[in-house]
Amino acid sequence: MTDHYSTLGVPSSASTADIKTAFRRLAAHYHPDRNASPDAPARFRSVQTAYEVLSDDDKRQAYDDNRRRNLLDDPQQTARDIWGNYLSRII
Repeated sequence: MTDHYSTLGVPSSASTADIKTAFRRLAAHYHPDRNASPDAPARFRSVQTAYEVLSDDDKRQAYDDNRRRNLLDDPQQTARDIWGNYLSRII
């Protein structure tokens, strides 16, 4: 699993505006029309994918939940947080 936050170079607490700024900067740098590097198209696609996920609130929440599930040391607390968040949206 790729870390979308590290792809854009922002912390997980970044605001939507910070994510947009980082995306624009990296997209301009890695755009295939501007960058002749052989890995530029792949980097550009990964920056686009990261932005698509992190700029949408629902996709970002799902990504963060999955990321927490895979990265945290305490799976029980992670499960409580995820279910608490899920149930608060339903109720």
